[in-house]
Amino acid sequence: MADCCCERTKHRDDKEYKDLMNRLKRIEGQVRGIQSMLEKDAYCPDVLVQVSAVNSALNSFSKKLLASHMKSCVVEDIRNGREDTIDELVETLQKVMK
Repeated sequence: MADCCCERTKHRDDKEYKDLMNRLKRIEGQVRGIQSMLEKDAYCPDVLVQVSAVNSALNSFSKKLLASHMKSCVVEDIRNGREDTIDELVETLQKVMK
């Protein structure tokens, strides 16, 4: 099974790793695009639309990562009797849902 949160590391299979990295690279490209727009004095609403797209992409990334965490680390910890993982999950959700 996956190395889990109790050791503060997590081994991801190649498919998950590649998917997450591809998402981050697309987001990085979007952010660079926004930088370029500013350098070219782009119209504010146009920049704001791109910022909104980046926010949406980051939210999607977070949802994927959270789902993976719950399906692997959280489930495994609960099966192993580490119910404090639920407290950690609630704390994490409170931080990311500000």
